[in-house]
Amino acid sequence: MGAGVAGLAAARALGAAGRDVAVLEAQDRVGGRLLSHPVGDRGLDLGATWFWSNEPRIQALIAELGLGTHAQHLEGDALYQDTRGVQRLQGNPIDGPAGRVTAGMQAVATAMGDTLPAGVVRLGHAVERIEVTKDGIRVYAARLEAAGGESVRVAVDAGAVVLALPPALATHAITFEPALPEALARLAAVTPVWMGAMTKAVIQYARPFWRATGLAGAAISHVGPLREIHDMSGPDGEPAALFGFVPPRRPGAPTPTADAILRQLETLFGPEAADPRDVHVVDWRDYEYTAPPGADGLQNYATYGHPLYRTPTLEGRLHWASTETSTEVPGHIEGALAAGARAAAAVLAG
Repeated sequence: MGAGVAGLAAARALGAAGRDVAVLEAQDRVGGRLLSHPVGDRGLDLGATWFWSNEPRIQALIAELGLGTHAQHLEGDALYQDTRGVQRLQGNPIDGPAGRVTAGMQAVATAMGDTLPAGVVRLGHAVERIEVTKDGIRVYAARLEAAGGESVRVAVDAGAVVLALPPALATHAITFEPALPEALARLAAVTPVWMGAMTKAVIQYARPFWRATGLAGAAISHVGPLREIHDMSGPDGEPAALFGFVPPRRPGAPTPTADAILRQLETLFGPEAADPRDVHVVDWRDYEYTAPPGADGLQNYATYGHPLYRTPTLEGRLHWASTETSTEVPGHIEGALAAGARAAAAVLAG
C-alpha cells in the first residue's frame, strides 16, 4: 500500500519473484513525497530533491530507468542572515556534492510505476481498514468515483500486506482488526513523518542572477521565514530557481506567505529576487495522505528503524516499508528503497 518509492520497490521485487501484486494509492498520482513541477522536459522538486554518492540503490535505480541527472550547483559564496543583517561567507560551506534528477525526482516513481503491469497501481484508493481473515488478510479502501464524486468501498484479499506509508499516518488513518500490538501502535503513533512538518518553497526566475554576482544561491537564516536556501536550477541554469525550507516555529504555526518569502529573498539576493516567474509554497502538513494531524509535534527521531518495524504482525502478514522504518539512511529515498526491499524479502520468506 502506497505508491511512493518504497511501495513501488516492494511491488517490483514481489512481481519479479512471480507474486501477484496490487498497489493501492490514495492520491491521484504516484510518488508520495516525490513531487515535481514540470518545466518543459525538466522539473522543479517540491518534495525530495537530492541523492548522494554513498547511496547505491537510488543510483542503480536511476541508471536502470535511464533518467538524466546533473550535479547540485555548488560554486560561489554563501550567505548567513541573522538579526544583525546579512553576511557573505567565502565559499559555500552549506551545500555538499549531491545528485539531482533533471526531469524532477518524481520521474523516478513514475518510471518505476511504468515498469509494473497495467492495473497493478490503483490510484485513488484510500485504505481504511485491514483485517485478518481465515485465509489471509483483507484490505478495504474507499475508491473515489469520478461521476458524482462519491466513494465506493472496495475490498482486496491478499496473503500479505506491505504498509509503505509513514507509521503515524497508518495508525491515524487505518483501522486494524485485530488491533496492532500495543507497543507497536504506540511506537507508530509517535514516529515523526520525515519532512512531513516542513514547508518547502520553490521560486523560479528568468535567469540564475545570483550566480552573476558570485553567489551559490545557498543561505542559512535565523530570521526567516526560510531557514535554509539552495540553488535548484537545472543544467546550465535552466530552469533557474531557488528553494528553501521553512520548519514550523511551533506546532500549528501558519504557512508562510509567498510575499514574506520574496521579501526575505530580496533582502538576501537583491531586487531581482522580488521578480519571480513562479512561486510554489508547499506545506506538507496539508497533505492528508502524507502526514496525520499534529505531525509537526512529532520529534522523536530515535524511533526510526526500530526493530518492531522489522517484525511482521497480524499473524505475520503485515509488513512495514516506509523510509521511517529503514535502518539505512531513514528519511532518504535510499532508505525508502531499502525498506521496500526488506519488506518484499520478508513476504517472500514467509
